[in-house]
Amino acid sequence: MSEPEAQSVLPHEQKLPPRVDLWTAAVFLAAGAAIIYAAWVMPTFREQLGQAYTAPGLVPALYGTIIAILALWLAARSLGRGALKRGAGGPPRARREGYSNVRLVLAAALCLGFAVGMVTRLPFWLATAIFVFLFILIFEWRREQSWRARLRPIVTAALLAGITGLLVVLVFERVFLVRLP
Repeated sequence: MSEPEAQSVLPHEQKLPPRVDLWTAAVFLAAGAAIIYAAWVMPTFREQLGQAYTAPGLVPALYGTIIAILALWLAARSLGRGALKRGAGGPPRARREGYSNVRLVLAAALCLGFAVGMVTRLPFWLATAIFVFLFILIFEWRREQSWRARLRPIVTAALLAGITGLLVVLVFERVFLVRLP
């Protein structure tokens, strides 16, 4: 493993084999294409008698396009790492599943807590800021770090959370004219 690759993998994480990235890219490319198609068949802004930037399919189409582009990028990177070479499957599944599954459950719990627990009970900007703060903090927290080393991710998470909470509300309410809960 080259020096830049070695630095990109945290000590408690195993680098996934390139074929896993290729399959992941295929799934996200299909999802992006499905989102773009669904946005395409939504009513147009002319049917809604509104402006072009208020069309109901505009934001989903943008998300679908971004997802598809990132999936293509992931596929190209995995092909460059030898995803189609014989033996590129990687280590046995049991060795890498545990930690990944915990992270998946944590992410799902955070999203569910945001959607069900916070959105209807708190102002949207505050719910968004708390969600972003917790998400960054949980996934950047390292037990082996000293408290001094943990201070930077905490401050970064707080700044990003505040900025995100504010920008989400401003963009949706001022640009897309969507009233948030």
